[in-house]
Amino acid sequence: MAKERNDLCALGLVAAREKLRSKEISAVELTEAYITAMQDARGLNAFITETPELAREQAQRSEQKLMRGDGRLLEGIPLGIKDLFCTKNVRTTAGSRILENFVPPYESTVTQNLLDEGGIFLGKTNMDEFAMGSATITSYFGPVISPIRSTTSIDKDLVPGGSSGGSAAAVAANIVIAATASDTGGSIRQPASFTGTVGIKPTYGRCSRYGMMAFGSSLDQAGPITRTVRDAAIMLSVMAGYDAKDSTSLNVPKQNYFDALQPSAKGLKIGLPVEYFQNLSEDLTRVMNNSLDTLRALGAEIVEVSLKMLNYALPSYYVIAPAEASSNLARYDGVKYGFRASKVDNVNDMYDRTRRLGFGKEVRRRIFIGTHVLSVAEYDSYYVRAQKVRQKIKQEFEEVFRTVDVIVTPTATGGAFGVEEGPKMNAVDMYLNDVFTVSLNLACIPGISVPAGTTKNGLPLGIQFVGPQLSEQRLFDVSAAFEDANRENV
Repeated sequence: MAKERNDLCALGLVAAREKLRSKEISAVELTEAYITAMQDARGLNAFITETPELAREQAQRSEQKLMRGDGRLLEGIPLGIKDLFCTKNVRTTAGSRILENFVPPYESTVTQNLLDEGGIFLGKTNMDEFAMGSATITSYFGPVISPIRSTTSIDKDLVPGGSSGGSAAAVAANIVIAATASDTGGSIRQPASFTGTVGIKPTYGRCSRYGMMAFGSSLDQAGPITRTVRDAAIMLSVMAGYDAKDSTSLNVPKQNYFDALQPSAKGLKIGLPVEYFQNLSEDLTRVMNNSLDTLRALGAEIVEVSLKMLNYALPSYYVIAPAEASSNLARYDGVKYGFRASKVDNVNDMYDRTRRLGFGKEVRRRIFIGTHVLSVAEYDSYYVRAQKVRQKIKQEFEEVFRTVDVIVTPTATGGAFGVEEGPKMNAVDMYLNDVFTVSLNLACIPGISVPAGTTKNGLPLGIQFVGPQLSEQRLFDVSAAFEDANRENV
């Protein structure tokens, strides 16, 4: 029985969908297998809220549709939902004490899109508090443990990356088929790299932000974490789409990236930013060189390009993102909903104690930074200047994409580090985890992380493909070709 369950949970989205449609397996038995797997893997702390009964109800409805031959794009597919997507009548916490008991009365657009195509929700995945972190160790509900282990330190618990670490760990551990995630500065791509999974951050505005807990409104973007590029293409096809409820949503035609997939890198001109390839580790240098050889063998031309403004991406991001966070998180004051401190003397004391006790250390740090850079005395020196740098970064990417089709970079600076090491790292060292990813959020362009190889200790390393705005199909095509050709190295 355990073997049968493991076999079912080993299926990727594409394979599971085919077996469901052919009635080789049922939505009910697939869902039950994943519910058991989720419960057996509680030691990873990948979920904040499990919803097995909801999943069973959804599976029954999916099974009826499949039996009639009316299966939709995700009919009967068990999914994990990052806990910053509001889910109607299901607790949504954003990994924070301040929303520990918040139950939304409405559904986010992204999760509604998944439900409308037959997706089954196993539960809400753990995350860094309000998506602020790169290791999923700032959650009020405790850190997530990666299912990945080093070959030289088998007993050492590793982080799955962040902030979407619960989603990444759940996918990597085969306790969901796929999961939603969000990316403000790399929070889809970096955990995908750490866990050997695939993660895509689409063009800003591709996926609606309605019903997502806001961190940085001009940076946040939803996307999937999956086991393969083809699985990601299916998930994004469902998640994306114009939404009139989101003023930043792009009014562009909805696409089915999976049906349009044509895996190929032949004839592509792929740019190699020289600024990204300085002082790489020995492991990362080896993996990137092997990846470039694979791309050349696929018929791509590799050319060096220069993105001089990338050196300013991280500092400008850590001005803009905290500034937007300071504004967005001002709504959590204990008055209308969420946690409220007790035994207070007056309303000001209530505000102070609620936010002091309700927010964790990292969230408070970023609120302080954001409030400072938005102050009258510092606004021009920090926030306005950072926005000017952002525009320069965007223009530089646009210029480079006039000469190349795709850019390739590492996704992260190395493999996963230990859970116990995270709290000992200073804030700057932790922020440097995002050095290869934040520039895409500033420029509002898409990027996808695909497993590329491993460190000498067997830890996954990802490669990142970057394209101009609305080039997701191109990224899926080249990523799928690379994934097919590079299987022996991951």
